[in-house]
Amino acid sequence: MKSNNRVLVSVTNDLYTDNRVHKVCTFLVENGYQVTLIGRLKKDSKDLTDRSYKTKRFKLWKEKGAGFYALYNLRLFFYLLFHKADILLANDLDTLLANYAASKFKPGVRLVYDTHEYFTEVPELINRPSVQKVWEGIESWIFPKLTTIYTVNHSIAELYQKKYKKELKVVRNISPKWEMETIPSKHELGIPENKFLIIIQGAGINIDRGAEEAVEAMKHLEDCVLLIVGDGDVVSQLKQTVNDENLSSRVLFFGKKPYQEMMCYTHHADIGLTLDKSTNINYKYSLPNKVFDYIHADTPIVCTDLIEIKHLVEKYNCGRVLSQFTVDNLIAQINELKNDMSLLNTLKENCKKAAETENWESEKRILEEIFPTVD
Repeated sequence: MKSNNRVLVSVTNDLYTDNRVHKVCTFLVENGYQVTLIGRLKKDSKDLTDRSYKTKRFKLWKEKGAGFYALYNLRLFFYLLFHKADILLANDLDTLLANYAASKFKPGVRLVYDTHEYFTEVPELINRPSVQKVWEGIESWIFPKLTTIYTVNHSIAELYQKKYKKELKVVRNISPKWEMETIPSKHELGIPENKFLIIIQGAGINIDRGAEEAVEAMKHLEDCVLLIVGDGDVVSQLKQTVNDENLSSRVLFFGKKPYQEMMCYTHHADIGLTLDKSTNINYKYSLPNKVFDYIHADTPIVCTDLIEIKHLVEKYNCGRVLSQFTVDNLIAQINELKNDMSLLNTLKENCKKAAETENWESEKRILEEIFPTVD
């Protein structure tokens, strides 16, 4: 192998459910690169299996807040500094500082930036102006100096291009074609066999993403069960609500699952929800990977009226868009699909057609422009 193929990839999560980064790392390995993915080890982190690349997880005494980000970037900086690399791939703004600093001490090393969202406008920052200002300062210092940047959709690319006058490539977070020789039954997965199944899945079940309204809707939806497969900031609150409102038979929690297992739940669901609210710039232009997961599992989508998601759903007629997001409107839309199996089956077939075009196998061609194949 040539010596210009060593890539150090960094994130701040625990690597377990970051499907975008896993897909990129797998692509790099398939194209001749030696990859090490760096993240953190949390108290509840699960073991990593079946990875074609090396992984490194830092165990830190702080797991959140400013202290965590400072410690992580310091630890990451020294790791990057003292390990050989030809490419440093920073994922999101919370790893960029360490990568940029390390690159200054490693002449000839190429720095690549994958920004998964419009970071400085995430909900966790918009109500904390002093913290937001720190991240904006880091971004405005480093971003103009970068030469290779890509992001998750055209709307976010346009925002960055307008702000920094930089060209960005777009690599959407599209699912690979999903195939399994044997799919576990509903019984084997512990989900009801005679109910209309609704799912919210993924690692970002957070504030302003509609999960609270979905749980509220379950009070009024007969013969329906909501599956919550994943984790996020509001899950503990949702569990408390379910307990307080005696909804334990209508809302089931399954926690984090490996991608293939998660997709089995999604496959059995009748509809998939993606209910982000337009409360901030980041959500307004978001295109969550769960949208593509639903498409690849032949699961029709019910979504809020966000630009990128609406365009995709209407382009393929693979779901329904809520023109106004309220609990009552959500209930009405779910009941419409539940009571019209002909329409639901049409939407399922349209998901199958969309999956033939909207898949990682096609999307990763953009990565080939960024990371040429190494012999």
